[in-house]
Amino acid sequence: MTTFVDRVVLHLQAGDGGHGCASVHREKFKPLGGPDGGNGGHGGSITLVVDPQQHTLLDFHFHPHIKANNGGGGAGSNRDGATGRDLILKVPDGTVVQTEDGEVLADLVGAGTEFTVARGGRGGRGNASLANARRKVPGFAELGEPGDQLDVVLELKSVADVGLVGFPSAGKSSLISVMSAAKPKIADYPFTTLVPNLGVVQAGEHTYTIADVPGLIPGAATGKGLGMQFLRHIERTSVLVHVLDAAAPEIERDPLADLDAIEAELAAYGGLEDRPRIVALNKIDIPDGRDLAEMVRPDLEARGYQVFEVSAMTREGLREFGFALAKLVAENRAAKPVEEATRVVIRPRAVDDTGFTVEQDDEGVFVVRGTQVERWIKQTNFDNDEAIGYLGDRLERLGVEAELGKKGAQAGDPVRIGERVFDWHPNAGEYVSGPRGTDSRLEELDTRPSAAQRLAARKARRVRNEDEMVHMSADGTVSTISNSKLPVLVSDEDDSEGDTDE
Repeated sequence: MTTFVDRVVLHLQAGDGGHGCASVHREKFKPLGGPDGGNGGHGGSITLVVDPQQHTLLDFHFHPHIKANNGGGGAGSNRDGATGRDLILKVPDGTVVQTEDGEVLADLVGAGTEFTVARGGRGGRGNASLANARRKVPGFAELGEPGDQLDVVLELKSVADVGLVGFPSAGKSSLISVMSAAKPKIADYPFTTLVPNLGVVQAGEHTYTIADVPGLIPGAATGKGLGMQFLRHIERTSVLVHVLDAAAPEIERDPLADLDAIEAELAAYGGLEDRPRIVALNKIDIPDGRDLAEMVRPDLEARGYQVFEVSAMTREGLREFGFALAKLVAENRAAKPVEEATRVVIRPRAVDDTGFTVEQDDEGVFVVRGTQVERWIKQTNFDNDEAIGYLGDRLERLGVEAELGKKGAQAGDPVRIGERVFDWHPNAGEYVSGPRGTDSRLEELDTRPSAAQRLAARKARRVRNEDEMVHMSADGTVSTISNSKLPVLVSDEDDSEGDTDE
């Protein structure tokens, strides 16, 4: 069963905003008491928060699909919809959030660090919030905005001060087990360590964390063995320790060759050139190992390495080794700049920034792009003429119509905003109050008979004379024609009665 997961793909769906309500207050003896439609609730967002108690992404491995609650719809009597509950996802320290294309969205380091990865949609406003001096009783409400929907990759990079690297079975896990309280798996065969191990070491007044990765072999940086999968866990370390096996059973291997091979893989992986190195010659409790360590130590020191002869079995040399690591970690911490609280930077929009752009694509469609105008499109109910007219007024005030005219758009040209494509008709005049849900400026564009016209036609058909029939044209005009103008069907019996024999 999988117990350690350091990379997952999450499928996130933030909550949708609730629809606003179009309602008119009704009370006894007060049939029209004004608009009282409430606003829709905002959808829930999804936020990642660093929790020191989390050490793996295992929970997300089994539950990759995550959805926040939707906002509730508004109701009459000025009742707003419920706000969707935000989801807080706890992640380990050192989690990197990125897109599937590799673009880094956030690097979460430090307890309590949070990042809102998917924002919930805004709730639509009810007609009570849309009322103004011209639209005293709006017959429409805004729709809720859809929440963010995206796939992200969470990648864990362990936060440790010291990283142990070396060939399989070099004794890295044994060193961690005796220097800290960590209990990694230890066995006498290669690739015993399948996941990174973390431990906390106390050296005098200094405390630091130490980590090892699965054993490296030549070609690990290109995918061989397990090293490529876990090399990312030593990216954040301050010090690298080469753990060399001084008692390797293979004749063709020796500590110097192992060091050169590991350094070649670290160089191929990249980004670790500036880390200080220390060499630990392990397994000196074996007689042959001690002899070999004494032989190669001068060569390693000639290369500029600080060398320690240690034994995880007898714990020989571990005290000096631990204090040397503590000194390097302390020097690295002191050299780092003092962390400052994150500053909130407010960047006002430029004076000449309209918030949208207008371009004509290869198919001749004028494409309007902008966060605000695209949100308006999502919140507009296109089954309501008054809502369409309100959208047109907002676009005109923002300057979209003027910009379309500058780009050469003519009446009837196709315009795309977001996912909606429509024919552009310049706004003709100001809004004139009429029946709720209608806009007189759109009547010329709509040739379909209205409900009032269809009702008038039905009433006219009920009271027509016997010699007339009612006809309603496509534009809703009701007219009558005389039955005398229609062909008359005469039966054979009636025809025979009219004949006389002479």
